Amino acid sequence: MDPWSLPLTQLSGVGEERAKDFAQLGVESIGALFYYFPIRYEDFRLRDLTEIQHGEKATIRATIYGLPTVQYYGRKKSRLTCRLVSGPHVVTAVWFNRPYVKEQLVPGKEITITGTWDMHRLQVNVEKHRFATPKADQALEPVYRVTGSLSQTFLRKIIRQSFQQYGAHLEEILPASLLLKYRLASRWDALRWMHFPQDLRQGSWARRRLAYEELFLFQLKMQAFRMKQRRELGGITQVFPQDQVEQFIERLPFTLTGAQQRVVVEILKDMASPFQMNRLLQGDVGSGKTLVAAIALYASVLAGYQGALMVPTEILANQHLQSLQELLAPYDIEVVLLTGSLPSRQRRDILAQIQLGFAQVVVGTHALIQEDVTFQRLGLVITDEQHRFGVEQRRILRAKGWLPDTLFMTATPIPRTMAITAFGDMDISRIDEMPAGRKEVETYWVKPQLLERILRFVAKEVAKGHQAYVIAPLIEESDKLDVQNVLDLYQTITQYLPHLTVDIMHGRLKNEEQDRVMEEFTAGRTQVLVSTTVVEVGVNVPNATVMVIYDADRFGLAQLHQLRGRVGRGDDQSYCILIADPKGEVGKERMRIMAEIQDGFILAEKDLELRGPGDYFGKKQSGLPDFLVADLSRDTTMLEYARGDVEQFVRQEQFWQGQLEPQLLQWLERKGIFSEQLLD
Repeated sequence: MDPWSLPLTQLSGVGEERAKDFAQLGVESIGALFYYFPIRYEDFRLRDLTEIQHGEKATIRATIYGLPTVQYYGRKKSRLTCRLVSGPHVVTAVWFNRPYVKEQLVPGKEITITGTWDMHRLQVNVEKHRFATPKADQALEPVYRVTGSLSQTFLRKIIRQSFQQYGAHLEEILPASLLLKYRLASRWDALRWMHFPQDLRQGSWARRRLAYEELFLFQLKMQAFRMKQRRELGGITQVFPQDQVEQFIERLPFTLTGAQQRVVVEILKDMASPFQMNRLLQGDVGSGKTLVAAIALYASVLAGYQGALMVPTEILANQHLQSLQELLAPYDIEVVLLTGSLPSRQRRDILAQIQLGFAQVVVGTHALIQEDVTFQRLGLVITDEQHRFGVEQRRILRAKGWLPDTLFMTATPIPRTMAITAFGDMDISRIDEMPAGRKEVETYWVKPQLLERILRFVAKEVAKGHQAYVIAPLIEESDKLDVQNVLDLYQTITQYLPHLTVDIMHGRLKNEEQDRVMEEFTAGRTQVLVSTTVVEVGVNVPNATVMVIYDADRFGLAQLHQLRGRVGRGDDQSYCILIADPKGEVGKERMRIMAEIQDGFILAEKDLELRGPGDYFGKKQSGLPDFLVADLSRDTTMLEYARGDVEQFVRQEQFWQGQLEPQLLQWLERKGIFSEQLLD
C-alpha cells in the first residue's frame, strides 16, 4: 500500500470539502501529509523561573497561593490576577479578558501556565493554562500553516491518525549503508519526530535525516538524468596531439596559475572522452578564463573541429576577438567575428567561411544562433557570461553541431552549494586563484555626505590620465525608493566637474547608443561614465582606476564585486568607493564585508549567508528547488556528501539493472527519469 497513492478522504474526518482545503496547502495524499511539516513548535517544557529571561515565553509549574481577583474596564474587557508559588518564588499570574477562569483557581491547587515572563513585575501574562503536567510527547506542540476549515487541533489529530493507520506502510528510501554510515534515523522515526518531538534533540535528529534525504534524492534525480543522457547520446571524441597543446601553453605570454592548469586538464580530459562535455567554468573577474578558453579552442582546432564563442554584447565580442587573434593567429588559425551590426556583404562572406570550415574559431553575439549560420564541423561551444543567455538560446547554438562539447563560463562567483544544486547536471570547474602580481582594488565605505570629497578624488585620478565609473541603482527618480538615480547623479557630476568629459549610460538607451557610449569610454575619450549596472559584465577598460557606487547597500555582495571588477585591470592602483548609509544591520554588515574581502568566492558564500538561497538566485530564474527541510546556506557539507554518495550508485551498472538499491530506481521511474521534461 503506497501512502502517496491514497487520498486524504481515507482518513476519518476528512471529507471532500476538507480535502479541498488540504489541496490549497499542496497536500493531496496521505504520503504528502507525512511531509507537511510544522512551521514552528510551541514550547511547553517545564522550566524554572531562574532560567527564564525577561520578556521570554515559557512554561512553569506552580501552586495557587492567593484568591483570584477580577477587574473590569471598558466594554467586555477584564484583568484577572492570582498569586502563585513556583519553587521559592511568589509570582502574579495575569489573564486578560478571561474572567471565567476565576472559578477554576482554587488555593492549593497545582497549575501549569504558559506565558510571557515580566521579570521586573514578577508577573506572567498567561496565554495557556492547564491543571495537568504536560506529557513528554506534548511538551513541544507543532504549529502548522492552516487554511479554510482546518484548525491546529484538527491538523494535529489527523496527522496522528495517519501515522497510526498508514505509518507502517512508509518504506525506507535511503540505502541501509548510508543510514549506518551517517547514523541517520529511519524514515518512520524522522517523520514522527518532525511532527511530534519529545525534545529538541529528537527534532534535530529528524531534521538531519530529512535534510540529507532531500539533498540525496535531488542529486539522484539530477545525476541519473545526466548519466542517462550520456549513456544514450554519447558525444564526440576530440583527438589532439597532447605535445602540441603543451607547447602552445608554454609559448603563452602569461604563465598559467595552478588553478588554470587544473581546469585546463579537466576540460581537455572531457573533450578527449567519448561523452559530450557539459561543464561550468567559474572564475573571478581577471582570473584568466579567456586564456583557458583559448587553449580549449586551440585543442579543438587541432582535432579537426571548429569552435564557437558566444558573448552577450558586441563590445565584449570585439574584446574576445582581439584576444583570441593575438593568441591563435601565430598558429594560422582563422578567428572571425559574427555580430548583428556587420554589413550584409561582410556577413555573407563570414557565413561562407564558417560553412566551408575556413573560419576555425567564430566569436559572436546572438547572431551565432541565426538560422543561416551553418558550421562545417562544430566541436566546441563556449558561452561567456552564460546567465545572460536563455536556455533555448544555448540549446540552439549547441544544435549547430552534432553533440559538441560545451563550456559555460561565468565571472559571477556562485556559492558551491548553489552551483551544485542549480547546475547539478554539469561538471563544475573553478579558477580560484588570481594571476601573480595583480593588485587588489582598495575598497572604502563612506557616507553620502562625503560626495564632494569623493568627486575631488575622481578629478585627481582623471588628472593622472585615468578614468572613472560612477554607478547609481535607478535610472530616474522614484517616489517609492529614497535612492540616487543616474539622471540626477549625471547632472550633479557634470556641474561639479565641468572641465571633465562625462557621459551617461543606462538600459533605456538603444543598443546602438549604448555601444557608442561604451566605445567612447573604452577609447578613453570619455573620462567619467555615470551608469546603472549595465556595465556590470564584460567591459574591459584597463585605464579605469576608480569605481564609485552610490547607494551601495541596495546591491548584493556578488553584484558589488562584479562592479568592482570593472577596475583594477591595468598596472595602476585602483579604487572602489561604496557610498551608503544603511539603516539595518544586514546592510552595514554587507558594506563591512565588501570593504574587507576581495575573494569573490568567499563573498558569494557570505552573500548566501546574509540573503538566503531564495533571494540569492531567484528560484524562478535558477531552477532552484523548494526544499522543505534542507537549507543551502548551512547544509554545504551535507550536500557535498550527498552528491558523492549518489555518484557511487549511478556509476555502477548493477544500479541501472535494478540489482543495487532497487527502491531508488523505482523512485526515479515514478519521478519520470525517462521523460525529457525531467529537469524543466
